[in-house]
Amino acid sequence: MQVAANSTANPIGKYSFMKKKKTSLKDIAKEVGVSIATVSYVLSKGANSRVSVEMSEKIKKVAKELNYQPNQIAKSLKSGKTHTIGLIVADISNPFFAHIARIVEDEAAKLDYTVIFGSSDEKADKSWGLIKFLMNRQVDGFIIVPSEGSNDQIQYLEDHNKPYVLIDRRLPERESNYVVIDNHEVAYQAVKRLIDTGNERIGMIAYSNGLQHMRDRVSGYRMALQNHGISFDNSWLKAVNFDQVKEGVRAGIDDLLNGPKPIDAIFFATNTLAVEGLKYLDKLNVRVPDDISIVCFDQGDAFDFYYCPLTYVKQPLVTMSEEAVRILISQIDDPSLPKVQKSLQAELVIGKSCSGRLMADKN
Repeated sequence: MQVAANSTANPIGKYSFMKKKKTSLKDIAKEVGVSIATVSYVLSKGANSRVSVEMSEKIKKVAKELNYQPNQIAKSLKSGKTHTIGLIVADISNPFFAHIARIVEDEAAKLDYTVIFGSSDEKADKSWGLIKFLMNRQVDGFIIVPSEGSNDQIQYLEDHNKPYVLIDRRLPERESNYVVIDNHEVAYQAVKRLIDTGNERIGMIAYSNGLQHMRDRVSGYRMALQNHGISFDNSWLKAVNFDQVKEGVRAGIDDLLNGPKPIDAIFFATNTLAVEGLKYLDKLNVRVPDDISIVCFDQGDAFDFYYCPLTYVKQPLVTMSEEAVRILISQIDDPSLPKVQKSLQAELVIGKSCSGRLMADKN
C-alpha cells in the first residue's frame, strides 16, 4: 500500500490514513433494497428466517462482498453464548499436548467455536487461575487435562453449571465427562513386549504423582511382570518430579544400571521422560537395543531422529480430541444430557528398540 505525504493537511503526522467504516446491517439493506429487519433475520436465523431462498442468498452474497462482521458482543447477549471454549493442558510445549490443542482448535472451528488455551504446568494453583480467568471471559465450556489436586476446581464448574470434558486423564472419585485411553491395558502390552523379547529385569520411570492415568500405567507394568512369573523389585520403579525431569531421569537411570542386578530394559511412562532418558543413555554410551531394551509411552517428534526406531504407545489423539469437542458442544447445547465417559484403545507400535532377543510368544 502506498501512502502520499501531506504535512499541511495532517499537522500531527507525515502520513494520512483513512479509517474504513465498518459495514452495518443498514449498508447491506440499502445495497439489496430491503429492510434492515429482513437482513437481520437472514444473517441471524439462516434457514429459519422465513425469507425466500433467492433473497437470502442475495443478502448473504452482499454481506460477504461488503465484508460484514457481526457484532459478537450483541450476538452473545442475544444467544447467551460466546462461542468460545477454554482448553487447559499440562504443558503446551509438550508435543503430545500441542497436538491435542491443534486438533481441538480445528474441530471447534468447524462448529464456529474459538478456543482459548493455557498450560497448568501440572500445578493446581495455576490451573485454578486459568479457570477463573476463562470463567471471567465467559467461555461456554472447558476441555481440561486435570492436574493433581484439581478436584475442587471441577466441583466449582459443577456448582456453576459450566459444561466441561476431561481429556487424557480422569478423576475416578468424580462422575465427569471424559475421554481417555485404557492406560492399564496398553502399559501391560508394552511391558509384555519387553518380556517376550527376552528381558527379565525391567525398570520403569514414571512421574511421582497420584493421577489415575499414571497409577494405571504403573499397575499395568506390575501386572505384566506378575503374570509372566517375574517378581517385582521395588528398586525397579523410579518416580520423577515434574519440575526436575532431567535430574530425576538421570538419577533413576544411574540407579537402574548400577544396582546389584542391573536392569536389561526400561519402560518410560511418558514421551518427555523417554526423551531425557534416551539422551542420557546416549551420553553413557549405552546402546539400544544391544545393551538395553526400551519401550516408551506416547509418540514424540524427536523419536524420528533417534538412531534406533522405538517401540512406543501411540494414543488416538485425533479421535480423543474430536470426541472431547463433540461431547462438550453437545453438553453446551443441552445441559440436561447425561455424562459421557469414553475409554479408547491405544496402539503399541513395534520398532527395533526391544527386538534384539525376540522369543516365541509365551502365551
